[in-house]
Amino acid sequence: MNREVRVRFAPSPTGALHIGGVRTALYNYLFARKMGGKMLLRIEDTDQNRFVEFAEKYIQEALAWVGIKLDESPWQEGPNAPYRQSERKPMYMQYAMQLVNEGKAYYAFDTSEELDEMRKRMEAAKVVSPAYNSITRVQMKNSLTLPEDEVKVKLAAGEPYVIRIKVPRKEEIRFHDLIRGWVMVHSSTLDDKVLMKSDGMPTYHLANIVDDHLMNISHVIRGEEWLPSAPLHILLYKYLGWEDSMPEFAHLPLLLKPDGNGKLSKRDADMHGFPVFPLEWKGENGDMVRGFREDGYLPEAMVNFLAMLGWNPGTNQELFTMDELIKEFSLEKISKSGAKFDINKAKWFNQQYLKQMPDEVLGEKLLQGLKTRNIECSSDKASKIAHLLKERVVFDNELAQEAIFFFEAPQVFSEEAVKTKWSTDTEFVAKNLLEKISKLSSFSAAEVKAIAHEIIEEKGLKLGKVMPGVRMILTGATSGPDLMEIIEVLGKEEVISRLKNGIEKLSASLVN
Repeated sequence: MNREVRVRFAPSPTGALHIGGVRTALYNYLFARKMGGKMLLRIEDTDQNRFVEFAEKYIQEALAWVGIKLDESPWQEGPNAPYRQSERKPMYMQYAMQLVNEGKAYYAFDTSEELDEMRKRMEAAKVVSPAYNSITRVQMKNSLTLPEDEVKVKLAAGEPYVIRIKVPRKEEIRFHDLIRGWVMVHSSTLDDKVLMKSDGMPTYHLANIVDDHLMNISHVIRGEEWLPSAPLHILLYKYLGWEDSMPEFAHLPLLLKPDGNGKLSKRDADMHGFPVFPLEWKGENGDMVRGFREDGYLPEAMVNFLAMLGWNPGTNQELFTMDELIKEFSLEKISKSGAKFDINKAKWFNQQYLKQMPDEVLGEKLLQGLKTRNIECSSDKASKIAHLLKERVVFDNELAQEAIFFFEAPQVFSEEAVKTKWSTDTEFVAKNLLEKISKLSSFSAAEVKAIAHEIIEEKGLKLGKVMPGVRMILTGATSGPDLMEIIEVLGKEEVISRLKNGIEKLSASLVN
């Protein structure tokens, strides 16, 4: 296909954007940028009954958070405006009428009661999936079964109607999917979908096709859940005479539950203790539903994590910048099978990106957390603490809690830790360390480390046997970041104070 690459992400403003939708948007963006094309966003709000206020703003903020830059959207100038389907309403009827006039669609005047009766008849006849189709439509109240004069009277009287596509009874519909290869469906499995609703609004099926055509969309990259609708869309392109300019299709694999058993839902995410929305969302009952951003995930980590859910670069590389993803991305490397949503992998990505952040940036995050705990700290000290802790946290909002021992000396010690880590040898090292540190005129990690090694070597002790106990009386824990660097950050006076306090409290534990 020799044409400009133009892709679109077309969410409905019916609530919070699912994280799977973010992945779809990301794949569209990566493909557009890789091919030197454009990405536009269209709001598909034809279902006004499900419209949710603020959902559109949420979509905008979510895409911006992960770094997706749109070329055309409702929020910026563009040659294909408007980008909200509700604002494009007047143009759809002409295409529906074209189909009616050419015998490819028809008016249907059936009431909801009559439709229910039809379904009951089908169920009584043991039909598995009752539908308004090439078989049942001959029994219904529509312009195919009613006399032409009666149809005209009903239309003139303003009787409610919908316009349905007339699906051929015996026809094979086939198309090539860029991920799945050739897809073939028999028209007998399709129903006569509504194209125009009784309120004059188009359904997704008609509006989607018309807009993609008018906006010159070259590739439709969307979730696997839309694969069953694809044959109908192919038929519409054919009926409208747009088959030659029809976009190429790529249906993405589903995001699966962590165990791989079924599509990921909010309930599954709640059960496993992780979000399913990119940003926090106010639920129907007024409660705030958690989002990945508010849980502490970095946008770069989410982009990397989502990109790898269904796509593989074919190498061992796992960490990518957005530019690297754009360079490596291709639809051919997307898997056909669903991708398990492994939240532990998402955490791993977050930890990798957090480690790469400058100490000064993480220091600011730490200061924010300390402020909520009414703990004062200089920016320089916060940066040093962040440097020590960033290898040991998954989220930056964990820094403040992990840093508490820098500001609060341990007052009690674990009985088990004391039993296993405190000994006469440890006490000897601690006392000598206290004595020698007290005499230092300068104070650094290197100087304290040299003193500690000197004491331990003179006594013929093993570092791993005695230093965990020293760490315990200084920090309250028996493991953690580099102890000498911790000592330097704590400062000479604080270290002396903690050594004295720890030795005093634990000396009695050595007396039988």
